[in-house]
Amino acid sequence: MKIAVIKENRTAENRVALTPQVAQQLIKNGHEVLVESHAGYASNYNDEAYTKAGCSILSKSDALATCDVLAKVNAPDDQEIGLLREGVAVISYLYASFNQELIQKLNLKKISAFSMDAIPRISRAQNMDALSSQANLAGYKAVILGAAHMGKIFPLLMTAAGTVTPSRVLIYGAGVAGLQAIATAKRLGAIVEVSDVRPETKEQVESLGGKFIEVKTEETAKVEGGYAKEVSAEYLAKQKEAVDKSLFQADLVITTALVMGRKAPVLITEDQVKQMKLGSVIVDMAVEQGGNCELSELDKIAVKHGVSIIGQSNLPSTLPQNASELYAKNIQNLLTHLATNDGFKWELEEDITKGTLMCHQGAILK
Repeated sequence: MKIAVIKENRTAENRVALTPQVAQQLIKNGHEVLVESHAGYASNYNDEAYTKAGCSILSKSDALATCDVLAKVNAPDDQEIGLLREGVAVISYLYASFNQELIQKLNLKKISAFSMDAIPRISRAQNMDALSSQANLAGYKAVILGAAHMGKIFPLLMTAAGTVTPSRVLIYGAGVAGLQAIATAKRLGAIVEVSDVRPETKEQVESLGGKFIEVKTEETAKVEGGYAKEVSAEYLAKQKEAVDKSLFQADLVITTALVMGRKAPVLITEDQVKQMKLGSVIVDMAVEQGGNCELSELDKIAVKHGVSIIGQSNLPSTLPQNASELYAKNIQNLLTHLATNDGFKWELEEDITKGTLMCHQGAILK
């Protein structure tokens, strides 16, 4: 198959869907890889690297007009969809539940659209799980970003001039991003406390050296597709009560809580921010879905009541080389599962195909 890779057009997006190394492996497996000139430049991959890997360097329009498969990070826009032939396959993040209009546009051209954010959370799909691979990097970067905006260091430091006490870090959510944030903050020497609506995450938190903050309630969060479903207002109130002491002592707070297909829950109100330490920092990793902090602003650092609230979106894009390496492997593993070098197998009832395929041959499946 002819697989096209084009430059991402989202603002401040530095990732590329396929790296030269992965492209070379796909070519060895019998595919052709068509790369738009400078598609990987922001991820530190130049055209020469792709050429050495065996790729063809083309214009965007030529790559889109001749490909059988389009591999992207972000969903194609109207212009890109218009340049594609009928019946090709698109593999990218689609977030279909938020973008039904996009799915309809793809379906009108009988495009088969696979969504990288819909990889099922099952063991045999772990190496395709782009949400996890990118969240892992985002959790690391959130700690580094927070550290850069704090007015103090993380570790205990004993000097002739006196002792510097370690920073206190509070993390909301012990998913992939949260666990990586725990590990990173601990390596830097901080005292780390963690809150999560899923009590079963306690063991993972403690294995990384974090202290799990327990909420005393009979209610337990239901998990769907690896994500916690929305919990009751009563539970959130009890969580707030349990976490407040740690929140008001924290130097850095990282929030990662998301609910699949819904606005992110508000975990930190303005009233709570007012009671936080002067100079403390919040990194709101859920800002693209509305934010876990009431005062977060998308792609801004809002300083409110003496607290810096960082609402930077798309954290994986700030580590584009590593993020592209992992995402490209996710794409390769999904493609290897879905297709042979002769084309797609179209096993529509198979779990991974069924989970990721949003529309196919003029029918919307999700």
